[in-house]
Amino acid sequence: MKGHGSKFGRKKEEAIAALLTQRNLEEAARSIGVAPNTLLKWQKLPEFETAYRDARKASYRQAVARLQQGTSAAATTLLKTLIDPGTPASVKVRAAEAIFNHAAKAIEIEDLDARVKALEDATDAKTGGTRQ
Repeated sequence: MKGHGSKFGRKKEEAIAALLTQRNLEEAARSIGVAPNTLLKWQKLPEFETAYRDARKASYRQAVARLQQGTSAAATTLLKTLIDPGTPASVKVRAAEAIFNHAAKAIEIEDLDARVKALEDATDAKTGGTRQ
């Protein structure tokens, strides 16, 4: 984009932040003072598309990290719900299912991790420790 220089870079960053925080494209465009059509055109630029995708991934990783911080409280809630005598049977069954499903998933992940590590160790042994 010749002629736009650092102004476009700053506006592009503002546009990406607006797209991540506003409800829709029109509100994002309005919040940074550009026309929606301009924002649509920017979204078609490979450099903008890459930067926006990277920003969305970073935002998603932060959200997942926040959810992971709540897993202890979530586990406590499930277990309390399961043993609370006042909890309806259907809710207890659902809590029990959730606990079993998550426990089974954890075992599967641990097994896969062990298998991958064994494969990596075998590959390292064959290649003298140089993996690609």
